[in-house]
Amino acid sequence: MEFSDTQFWIALVQIIGVNIVLSGDNAVVIALAARSLPPRQQKQAILWGSGAAVVMRVILTVVAVELLKLPYLKLIGAVLLLWIGIQLLLPEHDGEGGQKDTSDNLMVAIRTILIADLVMSLDNVIAVAAAAKGSLLLLILGLAISIPLVVFGSTFLLKVMERVPLIVTAGAALLGWVAGEMAVTDPILKDWVEANAGWLDYGMPAAGALGVVAVGSWFARRREAEEEVEAVVDLATADQPGKSSTEK
Repeated sequence: MEFSDTQFWIALVQIIGVNIVLSGDNAVVIALAARSLPPRQQKQAILWGSGAAVVMRVILTVVAVELLKLPYLKLIGAVLLLWIGIQLLLPEHDGEGGQKDTSDNLMVAIRTILIADLVMSLDNVIAVAAAAKGSLLLLILGLAISIPLVVFGSTFLLKVMERVPLIVTAGAALLGWVAGEMAVTDPILKDWVEANAGWLDYGMPAAGALGVVAVGSWFARRREAEEEVEAVVDLATADQPGKSSTEK
């Protein structure tokens, strides 16, 4: 297809439309991963994470059709998404390392965005590849045009999260839901589920969402309790010299 071909522009619009619909969960991941960074690092995480994710998605699309035929791949991806969802619910540590800690947190955020986007894109890229009808140019153009859409969505969600913290929990639950959907559609399980346990089509995603929130919340409470104990110990240690000199 060429630029003068009507089918080219129809396919391009289809690709952009598919990305608008399918990038909602990716925007949630980007916003969740960047929420604990300072404003300047938030913008960097969104730009670098989104850009790298789109490039990675182009590469992945080329081989996605064959990859998704492999058994256990979606199960592995589901486990990764569950882990990411739980991690996003944990409270952030306040480091004492200044710029080094900020830089490390930025890299962690970008890494989280890339891993999550890689896993969640396994299904998405199939639809994009179908709309591109084998045209690599269409694929690259469609995904490149979609970058601002993902960036805008992530930036908007970041602002909302600052006012409504509950959205963080909802976002983590979304990752658990997607993980459940991936697991139940893995080639090793799909036929058995359709023949014997159709209820798992909704039961598994629901279990994934509830599991991420439950486990993540439990770990978050445990970490907060540990940090409170550490703070009390540090305070007692800091006060000890003064207390000793007063007693003398």
